[in-house]
Amino acid sequence: MFGSHFYHATVRKSVAVFGTMFNNITVARKKGDGSLINQVKVPLAYGPKQKFLSRLDSDTGQDASVAIKLPRMSFELTGIELDTSKKLSKRTEIIEPATTGTTTQRNVIKQAVPYNINMQLNIMAKNQDDGLQILEQILPYFQPEFTLSIKPVDDFTSFKQDVPIILGGVSFDDQYEGDYNSRRVLIYTLDFTMKMSFYGPVGNSAVIRQINIDFTENANSANNISEMDITIGGSDTESSYTVTTTIDNTDFE
Repeated sequence: MFGSHFYHATVRKSVAVFGTMFNNITVARKKGDGSLINQVKVPLAYGPKQKFLSRLDSDTGQDASVAIKLPRMSFELTGIELDTSKKLSKRTEIIEPATTGTTTQRNVIKQAVPYNINMQLNIMAKNQDDGLQILEQILPYFQPEFTLSIKPVDDFTSFKQDVPIILGGVSFDDQYEGDYNSRRVLIYTLDFTMKMSFYGPVGNSAVIRQINIDFTENANSANNISEMDITIGGSDTESSYTVTTTIDNTDFE
């Protein structure tokens, strides 16, 4: 049953889509009178917050002479779990016309299962105002979810999936402990859940173009039998087709 290779890069696409949402956030620095001094774009990178905190605390190595830039954001994948609240029928199929242009075949996916992909976004800043500016540019869009449309299977040109991204909670940590030489770091942690689906391999399914129906006019007698053939041409398409109906009456007496 298993062993036929396929790869839709579902998790990779999830990480890329999630990071794209936060790659254009800026922080504005102003004077006391409210005039703008400058506006900087907040760097975003994939990785756990411990990685960036260790660089802040590092006294040796290539980063020792250059301090890490704050504010910045990081995000990471924290877990994958089955979505038990969203059960799909085992007979559910995703179908679209074959990419080769043939009218007798269809692309089909017969296996799909919903999963929750847990993501975590960390906002790191050296002062409270920078962190709050970043946070306020994110929170209004999640009520508590924000929905994106993605193309989950590359071999399906028209199939798209709506992916709700749910904000589950926000926590705050102030790294104030240490001596006067230590840098202060404010960390806002946002936990998200992406409602994704994993899809099975893409296969081919033949198109039904002929139907044969046998019926009788009298339900109490099997002597009068009629046969109806409904046929669609082999080269017909969904937008241009001709239906041919043939009825053959057979009377057994």
